[in-house]
Amino acid sequence: MRIWTVLVMISMIGLLSAQWRREPPVHDPSTVVREGGDAWCFATGHGVAVLKQDGRNWNYAGSVFPRGKYPEWHREKVPGNEGHLWAPDVIELGNRWCVYYSVSTFGKNTSAIGMASRRKLGPGTEAEPWEDQGMIISSGRGDPFNAIDPAVIEDGLKLWMSFGSFWDGIMLIELDAKTGLRKGHRKPIPIANAPEIEAPFIYHQDGWFYLFVNWGLCCRGKDSTYEIRVGRSRDIEGPYLDKDDTPMTAGGGTLVLGSRGRFIGPGHASIYQKGRKQWLVHHYYDGEDRGRSKLRLIELEWKDGWPEVER
Repeated sequence: MRIWTVLVMISMIGLLSAQWRREPPVHDPSTVVREGGDAWCFATGHGVAVLKQDGRNWNYAGSVFPRGKYPEWHREKVPGNEGHLWAPDVIELGNRWCVYYSVSTFGKNTSAIGMASRRKLGPGTEAEPWEDQGMIISSGRGDPFNAIDPAVIEDGLKLWMSFGSFWDGIMLIELDAKTGLRKGHRKPIPIANAPEIEAPFIYHQDGWFYLFVNWGLCCRGKDSTYEIRVGRSRDIEGPYLDKDDTPMTAGGGTLVLGSRGRFIGPGHASIYQKGRKQWLVHHYYDGEDRGRSKLRLIELEWKDGWPEVER
């Protein structure tokens, strides 16, 4: 009886721990990447939030930039920013990792995209800091775009960055494949537009480039209207068309995932491949937990050349 009682108590403690364990708030998750046996993700937060997967759970691991140790150009370029850095993405270039992130203030296009690099993933420390590589692109009054929400992709020997939010929509620029910085001064290429659009991500699959974007409004908890849309092109520079052959520059975009039950306003998509399976990475607002934003990975499949998630 004593052994049975102990086993019951251990079981109850486990259930209570699971019930009360809070998932870390996650907004605008980056591409999920692996280093060794560990999976890492970056997200919006002070100094850029760093997340590490521990078994099946994701936990906050620190920041790219420690509080108060942000690059000087942040305040010079975007005076209203207080270190809360948005919507990062990460890519491995040669023997280092590069994290791209947004410096902005809500509702304005006085913004900039910066990049920091490091040989190993994880939070920045005094002994091993992420090194500021400066600004990639900026925007302000008079510009037809908003320089936030970077997403980076390698295409053969070329490196590209999509970005944008509202204004004239989603843009594309070429980066230097060695340095990760902007290549030349060619104007950004418009690749998608809609009344409420942001958070691009480009993925290459079976000869097609797929452009995922968000339509709708974020950051309103259970009232958020985000949904994930997609179009595709044979050329990374477009034109991107949806299933009905409507150009994404003319408001096209096929629905991939909208609100379902407790999973409200899914947004900021990317694709993570592990083994033979692919997962749609995104955040959502939990309708059963006060609309808190959380990280979610759901299995992704392809049907007739288009991405689909389990209904």
